[in-house]
Amino acid sequence: MAKITASVYTSHVPAIGAALDHGKIDEPYWQKVLAGYEFGKQWIRENKPDVIFLVYNDHASAFSLELIPTFALGTAAEFAIADEGWGPRPVPKVIGHPELAAHIAQSAIQDDFDLTLANRMDVDHGLTVPLSLIFGQPEAWPCKVIPFAVNVVQYPVPSGRRCFALGQAIRKAVESYDEDLKVQIWGTGGMSHQLQGARAGLINREWDNRFLDRLIEDPAVLAQMPHIDYVREAGSEGIELVMWLIARGAMADVAGGPIPTVRHRFYHVPASNTAVGHLILENQA
Repeated sequence: MAKITASVYTSHVPAIGAALDHGKIDEPYWQKVLAGYEFGKQWIRENKPDVIFLVYNDHASAFSLELIPTFALGTAAEFAIADEGWGPRPVPKVIGHPELAAHIAQSAIQDDFDLTLANRMDVDHGLTVPLSLIFGQPEAWPCKVIPFAVNVVQYPVPSGRRCFALGQAIRKAVESYDEDLKVQIWGTGGMSHQLQGARAGLINREWDNRFLDRLIEDPAVLAQMPHIDYVREAGSEGIELVMWLIARGAMADVAGGPIPTVRHRFYHVPASNTAVGHLILENQA
């Protein structure tokens, strides 16, 4: 049977992608950011999954205000890299796993989660920057990826409680798939930041680190936090952190299993106009 072996959490700052793509990684500013991912690069070589279920948000690339799915599951065999206005990032196309994606859709929808199925969906920096941070700049991504886009751009957005429950449904779906696959679930976006208005540039170090503490230690209670708390404490774009709760909800301890092992934790300010958070949790064998 398939199993979720680990969850990975990271910010997906677009400027990081630009730094990687344009040869700026040796600049002191970016070295401080990228140093936090050196462990993850080594760890992934030793713990390479067959499939990554990657939770991210689209930035008006595949979707627009004309069509806003709350949860969009990528079911295609491959996904092109989106042109976000200055050409697609020079990274490999994403190879999907349609069979596992279809199985997750069947299971989650039968568990009363209404998912939009995307048989064609270009993926933007929300998905590609996390892959680049962990895998570097390969000619092809070393595993298959199922994109899962969450609307955290246009209100109403899903609650942390709903995202946490969805993670549990995804774990159930993966574990009922009749093939021996190692699956990782990644939650991306955040941490505290605001891109517009009087509070543009907001970063809340104390709140961010407390969020990481609670995500590790007490995710079920953290999932009850209302939207207004994210916006007040972490800025308007801080709401992206509900996507981390999908990944956390899929871990074994939430279903009564052993507590996951914290393999890596990193936090850095600033990267462009936001804080960067990164966390790796492993399910115990």
